[in-house]
Amino acid sequence: MGRIFEVRKSTMFARWDRMAKQFTRIGKEIIIAVKAGGPDPGTNAALRRCFQNARSVGMPKDRVEAAIKRAQGKELVNYDEILYEGYAPHGVALLVETATDNHVRTVANVKSHFNKGGGSLGNSGAVSFQFKKMGVFKLKPEGLNAEDMELELIDFGLEELGESTGENGEEILVVRCAFADFGNMQKALEDKGITPLSAELEWIPTTTVPVTDAQAEDISKLIERLEQDDDVQKVFHNMG
Repeated sequence: MGRIFEVRKSTMFARWDRMAKQFTRIGKEIIIAVKAGGPDPGTNAALRRCFQNARSVGMPKDRVEAAIKRAQGKELVNYDEILYEGYAPHGVALLVETATDNHVRTVANVKSHFNKGGGSLGNSGAVSFQFKKMGVFKLKPEGLNAEDMELELIDFGLEELGESTGENGEEILVVRCAFADFGNMQKALEDKGITPLSAELEWIPTTTVPVTDAQAEDISKLIERLEQDDDVQKVFHNMG
C-alpha cells in the first residue's frame, strides 16, 4: 500500500457557500435515488450512499427527510443526469456531471461557462476516454489495518487502496473499485462494520496534464464558474 494519487484540488467557495452547494447536490441525489430504488435504505444502496455523504457534510436531518418527501410527492421534479465533456484552458480535460429538469437551459449555461472561462464544450466522448469511472470510499484510518483490508477486499473488486489527506489535512484511507463493483464494495465495508466518511462515484483520470500555478488558477476559475451553476453536481479534471 502506498500513497494514493489524487489530482490537485482547487479551493472553490467560502465555507458556507460550499456547504449550501453540497446540501443542494445531495438533496438532488436523494431524489434520484428514491425515484429509482424506493425510500428504504435497507434495499436501496444508492440511498445509503446518499445518507453517508449527507452525514459527512453535516446535512441536517430535516433537509434529508424533506428530500425524501419531495421524491415521493405528487409534484415531483424529475431530474435527468447528463454528463458534459470539454476542455479548460491549457489542454486540461473536464467532465461536468449535471442533474437537471431543463436540458435546454443546462446545456446553454454549461456552454456559456466554458466559453467565458476560456475553454470549449465538446461532444459526447470527447474527453471521457481519458477517465475511468470508479467507486471511491474514504475511510478514517483509526483501527484499520490497511494490508489486511487489501487482502480482504480484493474479492469485492478492490483496485486501489492507499493513504491520502482530507480537506483539513487529516490522514484518510482511500478505497477505489470499478464502477460495476460499487455495490459489492459498499456491502463488504458495511459487513465489516466500517462506515465511510464518504462514498462517491468519481471520474478518475488515467493520465494527467502538468500545469503551472498560474495555469491552475485559470483552470480553477472555469471550474468555479461551473460548480456554482445550480444544475451542476460535480466537475472532474485531469489537471496534475
